[in-house]
Amino acid sequence: MADLADSTCPASYSSVARSPRPGPPPGSSLRPQARKEAAGWPRRADGMQRRHWARLVLLCLACGLCSQLYSLKQRERARAGREAARRQPRYNAPRKVEAGSLHLAVVACGDRLEETLTMLKSALLFSRRPLYFHIFAEDQLQDNFKTALDSWVFRGKFKYTLYPITFPSENAAEWKKLFKPCASQRLFLPLILREVDSLLYVDTDILFLRPVDDIWSFLDAFNSTQIAAMAPEHEEPRMGWYNRFARHPYYGETGINSGVMLMNITRIRRKYFKNDLTPARLRWEDLLVPLFKKYKLNITWGDQDLLNIIFSQNPESLFVFPCPWNYRPDHCIYGSNCQEAEDGGIFILHGNRGVYHDNKQPTFRAVYEAIRNVRKNIH
Repeated sequence: MADLADSTCPASYSSVARSPRPGPPPGSSLRPQARKEAAGWPRRADGMQRRHWARLVLLCLACGLCSQLYSLKQRERARAGREAARRQPRYNAPRKVEAGSLHLAVVACGDRLEETLTMLKSALLFSRRPLYFHIFAEDQLQDNFKTALDSWVFRGKFKYTLYPITFPSENAAEWKKLFKPCASQRLFLPLILREVDSLLYVDTDILFLRPVDDIWSFLDAFNSTQIAAMAPEHEEPRMGWYNRFARHPYYGETGINSGVMLMNITRIRRKYFKNDLTPARLRWEDLLVPLFKKYKLNITWGDQDLLNIIFSQNPESLFVFPCPWNYRPDHCIYGSNCQEAEDGGIFILHGNRGVYHDNKQPTFRAVYEAIRNVRKNIH
């Protein structure tokens, strides 16, 4: 049987099966791993490489854990914002009525004294109810305003308060970095005028051609979510600036113009705003600085751009009034594109681009000079 087994097995198999595995000579001092390699065992993965993969796995696990913790934190902030929004008073609650006066705010710097006084004069010429002027002016203009306003004979028709160009004390250092002081002051009116319920803000180059009472009545047209009213930046998209050049979000199809801005500032103070900074909704005072930091390299028209960004993310909060309430040279310089003004007239004239002081738009300049030169019943 042994001879049969030897004759039937291939010589190679027989030799492999019977011959001992080669190994180190007796008495060798090789380490265990070296002995295995000398004995023909396959080489084990390098220890450094294994430790590298172990660290990589641990790093991935740590990153995943951090991501989960961040996600949970953001969800908690978003939940807190939603809860706060649900707890805030409903906007359809009766609006606080301030006896008598309509509140008008303006910000004046540099050489805008004459423009501002002419604007205030136009408001007094046409309005039916008493007016309260909130005038934010540089220190060197304060005495000039006081002298002029105190000389107007109809002092019983208006009251006024002069304010320095300033910012709320909270985070004042950061707020002061927002553009030039006069350009950004309007953003902080809801935080400064805390005793005022509703307010009409206008640029210095505004002229009223109808009573302030009429635009004030839009407050009663607000639905339960609306907090402010402005006019479109352009009526014709082919001429629009925002839809052609803006590098940031903007409201609607052509953006909004903030030169005439009617505000229920009680609602603004109460509202929690949707934003693209965090899943949590933010209040007005918490939103402005981080929003500016995010978009400061992309904005061209300062605070108007920030307002466009805010209302692009909260479109339900804006009431849009038609172009006759903020009629600008853009509505007629390249042909008429404010049909409502053609049909019913211009209610508020906005002489931006300096048209009150040059000959590019003689009609704008003529209206401005006529109101500026009114003396009877004012002085």
